[in-house]
Amino acid sequence: MRYPIQFTMAQARYRAKMVRSGAKRYPQVVMLEPLYTCNLACVGCSIERHTGKLKDRMSLETCLKAVDDCGAPIVNICGGEPTLYPELPQLIEALIARGKYIILCTNAIKLVEKVVGIIPPSPHLFLMIHLDGMRETHDYVVNRKGVFDIAVEAIKKVKAAGYYTFLNTTVYKETKVEEVRELCELVNELKANGILISPGYEYASVEEDVFLTKDQIHDKFKQIREFSSKYKINATPMFLEFAAGMRELPCAPWSTVNYTPKGWKAPCYLVEGEGHYDNWDDFWNKTDWAYWESRKDPRCANCKMHSGFEHSAVEESMKTMKGTLQLAAWTLSK
Repeated sequence: MRYPIQFTMAQARYRAKMVRSGAKRYPQVVMLEPLYTCNLACVGCSIERHTGKLKDRMSLETCLKAVDDCGAPIVNICGGEPTLYPELPQLIEALIARGKYIILCTNAIKLVEKVVGIIPPSPHLFLMIHLDGMRETHDYVVNRKGVFDIAVEAIKKVKAAGYYTFLNTTVYKETKVEEVRELCELVNELKANGILISPGYEYASVEEDVFLTKDQIHDKFKQIREFSSKYKINATPMFLEFAAGMRELPCAPWSTVNYTPKGWKAPCYLVEGEGHYDNWDDFWNKTDWAYWESRKDPRCANCKMHSGFEHSAVEESMKTMKGTLQLAAWTLSK
């Protein structure tokens, strides 16, 4: 099973609720960045996300208000590095009490120290550990030797402790497709629950050119798609077809919204330079969603990120009985 059934059902119930309400747009995921402090400076990360001071982190109350205002059933806690957030145990406890499903996105350096024995395993909590290639490639991407080995040992320990554990791989120019396959094999070897694979987004503030063009994305994901059915890859078949250039999908930038120490980031987690909003209503009502859906902006030209298109892949699949059955079969597989 790709995710536990209760996770999938929570998404389905929320989607049905929004459809009944007549909503055309609604967030499914809020990417919550409590801090811009990190213990790494990865080559593919926007500069602001690893240069913040711990004293400038968001308060617990601010984080919870953002989640409440948004209403999304899934909270992706990222940053920065969320295991450095001192109030993380209280934040996760409060989110679970609200019935939210939490994806904790981490580089795993402090994962065992800050989570095991402090934050109990829960069917509402999913640990998402970055591995952007095998040892040499991953250590290059995170710009520090030894991090791959630390992450692998952390995966072993958190999985043994009873946590839902996933790998998260961003595909860059340096990423070899064979390495992606090796990571899929590693998932099986470590008995992890799955792996999320997505092409990297072309941040303007990143000095080194590590990003793929659209044609390069298509080439790599065509190869990934060929072996995807053999492994626990947490991307729907339709999204993989889209990433491989085999079909088009509309962008749903509003499906994954982003709250940061600067406020609500418009229009999405990825596009830089559009500013932030202090409150949810201004962000939701003043952002020109139709413009960003059109993908006319040049910053969207090469984007095929999971966060913008997986929602559309699910929606397109559910338009037909065949697509719905295929999606259900994929959800329950492995």
